[in-house]
Amino acid sequence: MAANVETMMYVREKPWHGLGVEVSEAPNSEDALRFAGLDWNVRQENVFNSRGGVIKGFKANVRDSDDSVLGVVGDRYKVVQNRDAFKFTDELIGTDVRYETAGSLRDGKQIWLLAKMPEQQIAGDAVEPYLCFTSAHDGSSGVRVCMTPVRVVCNNTLNVALATAKRTWSMRHTENVHERLNEARDCLFRAEDYMDGLAQYADMAANKTIQDDEIRKILNELFPVTDKTSEREKATIDKIKDEFMVCYFAPDIRRFRGTAWGAINAISDLVTHSMPHRNTKTYQENTWNKVMSGHVLLDRMAALCMK
Repeated sequence: MAANVETMMYVREKPWHGLGVEVSEAPNSEDALRFAGLDWNVRQENVFNSRGGVIKGFKANVRDSDDSVLGVVGDRYKVVQNRDAFKFTDELIGTDVRYETAGSLRDGKQIWLLAKMPEQQIAGDAVEPYLCFTSAHDGSSGVRVCMTPVRVVCNNTLNVALATAKRTWSMRHTENVHERLNEARDCLFRAEDYMDGLAQYADMAANKTIQDDEIRKILNELFPVTDKTSEREKATIDKIKDEFMVCYFAPDIRRFRGTAWGAINAISDLVTHSMPHRNTKTYQENTWNKVMSGHVLLDRMAALCMK
């Protein structure tokens, strides 16, 4: 299944994998829940051994819509229902919350939602902060909520690592999410601190000059070629570098060309918009995905540019 997406909804811009239900505007939580195919619940059932005896200390998380087992978890695990996840985000942001994407991954084992927040300005660009919520029903991870800024002009994800940014909150599935709402609000809604920090970082990056030969040196460090690199891998790396330069010379970041901020935005364009070269069940093993490590790649580019 492409990108591990089972069901999803999105507003306006179709994702590269072409999956999901398109809606014309960001819906409220009830609409988003339905459009995203998340209007189901998880119930917990006993786990039995081969002789029919109950295995103590464990429960099976079962989806009520099709009775599929999402995971086997410890008996202290507390289910956060999809509807509660949306309610939590509604309460966290307030009455003006609007959802941009939401959906189910890995056959329902994980769900996410992305909520839009008021627009701000970063280095002269219009930036829309988003709140992302994710939770796993298979016990592989807890509940996580984070802030991420997206540039309006090209929908870049700019998850630049800021040491001072208090933008992530998480909890285990052994806790009550609603009892910790105030803690989450206090943590995440230092959003002004985060956006202020990002604005300061962007200004520094926009004022740091980077010559073309420095860009080439950084690309060689990001995508190294050694004696063990195969010809096929070399061709893939060359293609990635070419695609980076296309992004670097794109009209929407023209005014930042020759700066660290331009290079960071270019790698963000590349990470965000370029799909894997092959879409197979094992595409994660492809060379492309080994070097295109998403936010790690973006963070590395930012670190190299800001040396």
